[in-house]
Amino acid sequence: MSESLLAHGMSTVERAEASAGVPRAKRHAWLHAFRDYVSVLKPKETLLLGYIGAAAAIVAGGGSPPWARFAVALVAVISGSAGANALTNYLDREVDARMVRTRRRALPSGRIRPPEMMLPLAFGLVGSGLIIAWLLEPWAFAVGLGGTFVAVIWRKTWVTHILGGLSGCAPVAVGYLAISGAFDLRLLFICLLILVWVPVHVWSVMIACRDDYLQAGVRMFPATWPVIAAVKVLLALAVVLLGVSVGLYLADGLGLVYLLPALALGLAMVAANYRVVSTGARDDAWRVYKLSAYPYLGLIFLAMCLDLWV
Repeated sequence: MSESLLAHGMSTVERAEASAGVPRAKRHAWLHAFRDYVSVLKPKETLLLGYIGAAAAIVAGGGSPPWARFAVALVAVISGSAGANALTNYLDREVDARMVRTRRRALPSGRIRPPEMMLPLAFGLVGSGLIIAWLLEPWAFAVGLGGTFVAVIWRKTWVTHILGGLSGCAPVAVGYLAISGAFDLRLLFICLLILVWVPVHVWSVMIACRDDYLQAGVRMFPATWPVIAAVKVLLALAVVLLGVSVGLYLADGLGLVYLLPALALGLAMVAANYRVVSTGARDDAWRVYKLSAYPYLGLIFLAMCLDLWV
């Protein structure tokens, strides 16, 4: 009786809003759930991997690959990368829950519960990416499968980031092989670039957030080394990274449109890492982490494509 009187006292707009409250709440819940599942795929990292895979495919096609095949290869790279990222997010969820930097992610925070609910999405994306890669080129399938395997084994151990370099090569190798179908010197140097880039990128963030990693129980290089010793290793790797980028120019006959940006970007990475050695500041290590992502890797792959187009 009181509820009917209350409803009678409401305006038409108020009654409409009250009746719409539950559906609206459900829509918001679905939207939040959708965002959480997307976040598990690490969209920024997936887009970067898709980008370099696409650039590798363009390089393999001499600047003008068969565009229909290119589009299918891109789907394979993005699908496989997203699925592999989701699997590593799942495997790292307990460590992530102990770290300030990562504890608010969807899995460690418990917003996806139980966490196994996201596994069908992860396996579905990996599986679809591998099937497409197989249909395009069996070698692309092989490197995609190998990259996924090494991405998920021995997480948070001393070999993690060495294996991470190998798994990081998978997107560029899948994109390249889907177009060319053959291993060659150009692909070798592109993979070497990724192999050196991955530890520079990942170890710089570990140095920047060293205390967070240690309190979370992550006992591995570079968190367990004195900062000054660890950043010297990163500086040496930055020099090697510069050398590999120049080696790609010398070995493959790329022109100045590639070489000049590669030199500028490589020297910027060396200078940024030298600054960390000089100051030992965590903020400077964080800047190396940010510089090494889209500014460095994105632009150097863009330079490869521009060299072929120009």
